[in-house]
Amino acid sequence: MTPSPWVLRFAPLVPPGGAVLDLAAGGGRHARLFLDRGCRVLALDRDVSGLAGLAGRPGLETVAADLEDGSLWPLAGRRFDAVVVTNYLHRPLLPLLVAAVAPGGLLLYETFGRGNERFGRPANPDFLLEPGELLAAVAGALRVVAYECGRIEEPRSAIVQRICAMRAAPDVVPPLPP
Repeated sequence: MTPSPWVLRFAPLVPPGGAVLDLAAGGGRHARLFLDRGCRVLALDRDVSGLAGLAGRPGLETVAADLEDGSLWPLAGRRFDAVVVTNYLHRPLLPLLVAAVAPGGLLLYETFGRGNERFGRPANPDFLLEPGELLAAVAGALRVVAYECGRIEEPRSAIVQRICAMRAAPDVVPPLPP
């Protein structure tokens, strides 16, 4: 599976050697992207068997953890140059993910929004972001580099919300990738 175009767009802002958290990593499409860019990647998922194709890659750490069973956050105190989340939503994690962004680091988050129920799964409101919910999640903590909310057609019709936000001093303005 190819990386998300949203993540690809902002991947150049993560420096080689940077630490990246790929949350709900699945088959590792984003872990692979950042490993290929020379980053260190922590790929976290409930089931890490989908990452078997990346086994042995230098710079890869895998963590198997169920983030929805009430257990403690397994990455307490760790900070990352990029936190990448796609097609996953568990609202109690949002503040933890924002806190895991290191100074100068990015939050790259993309998932389904309210209205997606017209196009199929997910349709449960528990798994659909409300309009502006990602903006609210980063308010006061991260600076928004780019944000989109609306309908996409590729790879299939869906309503998505996505954000690239940075923890930086007010005078640091990252360049926007094309």
